[in-house]
Amino acid sequence: MPPAPEKLRIDKYLWAIRIFKTRTLATAAIDEGKVKLAGVSVKASKPVSVGDRYEIRTPARKWVIEVTGLLQNRQAYEEAIKYYADLSTEEDKAFGQRHAPSFYTGKRMSKTGRPTKKERRGLSDLLSSDETDVPEAP
Repeated sequence: MPPAPEKLRIDKYLWAIRIFKTRTLATAAIDEGKVKLAGVSVKASKPVSVGDRYEIRTPARKWVIEVTGLLQNRQAYEEAIKYYADLSTEEDKAFGQRHAPSFYTGKRMSKTGRPTKKERRGLSDLLSSDETDVPEAP
């Protein structure tokens, strides 16, 4: 491992270890109080120390991590996981699956939303045939 930097902000650290996709998202989560050190919300400029334990809530899951090393720049996932220990319980890891809506996947759920062109034709054929095939009352 490269020599550890003397100071590293918590928002940059969470971005570097790939908890958040961007530093902006990390800073926003910190500002919303979703990152805590010993049960107390932290500021984005808080310096990280080896041995600190953080509780982090993301839309996908809850994290409990212990800092094992300081990572200045973002690296590949296989390298980044060496700089923290994941102490999350199985219940915390499944948190997002229970609470996160399906739209977090980035894909539209099938058979919802606007009908396709083929479905619209079928609907218009169905509606037009219903009007012509209606028997008259005696």
